Amino acid sequence: MRETIVLYPSPLRGHIVAMFELGRLILNHQPRFSVVIILSSGSTAAPVADYPSVTVIHLPSAAAAAAERDQTPFDLARCDTPNLRLALAGVAAAADLRALIIDGFSDAAFPVAAALGIPTYYFSTSGAVALALFLHFPTLHGRTTKSFKDLGDKTVNIPGLPPIKALDMPSGMLDRGWAIYGYFLDACRNMISSSGIIVNTCESLETRIISSIKEGLCVPDGLTPPIFAVGPLVESKVDSDENGGEERERKHECLSWLDSQPSRSVVFLCFGSQGRFSAVQLKEMASGLERSGVRFLWVVRPPPQDFSAKSTSGSNDDDDASLEKFLLEGFLERTRERGMVVKSWAPQIQVLNHSSVGGFVTHCGWNSIIEAVRAGVPMVAWPLYAEQKVNRAFLVGEAALALPLSMSDKDRFVNADELAKQVTELMMGSGEGKVVREQVLAARDGVLEALSDGGSSQVSLAAVAALWKRG
Repeated sequence: MRETIVLYPSPLRGHIVAMFELGRLILNHQPRFSVVIILSSGSTAAPVADYPSVTVIHLPSAAAAAAERDQTPFDLARCDTPNLRLALAGVAAAADLRALIIDGFSDAAFPVAAALGIPTYYFSTSGAVALALFLHFPTLHGRTTKSFKDLGDKTVNIPGLPPIKALDMPSGMLDRGWAIYGYFLDACRNMISSSGIIVNTCESLETRIISSIKEGLCVPDGLTPPIFAVGPLVESKVDSDENGGEERERKHECLSWLDSQPSRSVVFLCFGSQGRFSAVQLKEMASGLERSGVRFLWVVRPPPQDFSAKSTSGSNDDDDASLEKFLLEGFLERTRERGMVVKSWAPQIQVLNHSSVGGFVTHCGWNSIIEAVRAGVPMVAWPLYAEQKVNRAFLVGEAALALPLSMSDKDRFVNADELAKQVTELMMGSGEGKVVREQVLAARDGVLEALSDGGSSQVSLAAVAALWKRG
């Protein structure tokens, strides 16, 4: 029977794409293995057609998942447990199943695999920054009886990272009374007990953090599992939009516009699939871009329904609404010679790799970070949700790959002057902007070396594959 590795991502697009890329990597460099990806019943659209060598199993819809709305990825994975057990047993009966790879949100699979005797590995899709946080979370939990949301301006120390404010912890970890807090805690404990952790990064990009993890500093009261930095992996099908729509059929208009712009002259603003701003913030951003005088490509999603609120939201409001009414009156006309506003989506990887793009204002999602680093594009950090504030601490305080934005603690509001100042400094390459530009080019070179034949990432992949071969 063929030696087989099963991957089980949580039902979030970024995690699914990262798992497919990991599957591709395994097949390309360790061809003795076959790869099976099991997709949750709640998964978003998966790029199955782009990975023909990967076998895909779709779990049937779970009745419990269909009965309730607004469930977290943890909840969806728990609902899928019975069907996952059957799927794993089926694979094990037909193939030589050597390992199961899951991510933190699909943690409900860990006891299932343990009961079936399957070695389980975690895939940290968010890099070593988040991994250090997760591995240290049980220790932080045990040191206080208070919730992080009640610690105010007190700092949290995570080995390998600059100190962060307690309120900068991921939102699901802020309140000990929330169910999701318990899910995170269980996942972190299971991660520590796993057979190993694969990380979507490389040694040169997160040197100090990876060293701290491997030295056991993040798990002071236990053993740290083996760590394998095999990335950074980015989506290789660069012309696929998240909905598989018409963008595959033609060149996106923003790429044609970039073709007409001077080299490294355009700052790109994009905030992920969940990044939305209030109408108040959108107008402030428009004002900042206009004052900066720089060329820009700005991806804008319509704001949440409550336009008066300043907060950022992951709402899925109607994307077909006209965006012009949410920006400053006359803004599009006044900036049409040097700027372009795109509704909802742009081919981010292609944009970042375009010769006209010289800067990136980002929400600090890990996929966006590594895409920018691999393209050699310096950043301005504007974190919005999840672990993005922790990523900012790494980008700004540790790696000097981004300039920070001063924002209010309560609602992350950024005023026009602050945005204009930091965008101008980044694009003009003065002061800290020059340092960031030099650092990101060095980081790009380190990443390319790690991914090359004989590089550290390929060595790490070979090391984890050796464990799978031993079974």
